[in-house]
Formats: sequence, structure tokens, C-alpha cells
Amino acid sequence: MKQSIALTSLVVADYDEAINFYTKKLHFSLIEDTYQPEENKRWVVVAPPGSSSSQLLLAKASTPEQKLFIGNQTGGRVFLFLNTDDFWRDYKEMISVGIEFVREPKTASFGTFAVFKDLYGNLWDLIEVKK
Repeated sequence: MKQSIALTSLVVADYDEAINFYTKKLHFSLIEDTYQPEENKRWVVVAPPGSSSSQLLLAKASTPEQKLFIGNQTGGRVFLFLNTDDFWRDYKEMISVGIEFVREPKTASFGTFAVFKDLYGNLWDLIEVKK
């Protein structure tokens, strides 16, 4: 048996501002943006550069309960981990486009990492794992 997690749903306030953040600031690819008239919503999928399996479904909050979780999907813990093959290249690029890092870069036995916020405040690790 072989299984994998293909999509992680990320609750967002607005499709277009989320697409803009992920594609312009993080350089993710827009994989799909399809309107679903039967549910009056869009199916929006983005993926990091070079990723072959991990993708994010940008899911617009549609109820007051869902809106409460925008930017705080994990209660303030780091939510997602963005692996990179060059930490310092990506860190400098992210700083240059205004991404806020809330924990400065550190090196540990497993690699180099820092914590940043996405456009809504969800926490991410940018990490380069030691080879």
C-alpha cells in the first residue's frame, strides 16, 4: 500500500490576495483556479517551486466559524514547513519582498531554519535540512 497527503487546506480571507501572496512573494505555482458554480466557490491550488507532491488548497472561509481560524489554524504553533535547497537565498528574497520573520535564523543539528508569517499570520518554518 502506498499513500500520501496530496493537499493541505489553508483557510484564507480572499482567494485573489492569497494567490498573489503565494505566487508573487513565495514564488509558488498556481496549479489550479477553477470556479465551482454548484457551491459558489473556487478550487484554488498552489505549490512550492519544484514540488511534485505537496500542494496547498486555498480555501476561502465561508462561515463565521471558519473566519475565526484565518491566520491561526494551529493555535499559534508553526503550521507548515517549507523546505529549501538554499536557506540564505530564500531568506534574503523573502525579506526583500516584505515577509515578516518572527524568529531569526538558527542552525541546529538538523539544519538551518527561521519562522515567518504568511499574509494572515500563520507561522511557517523555512528550513534547509543538512545533507
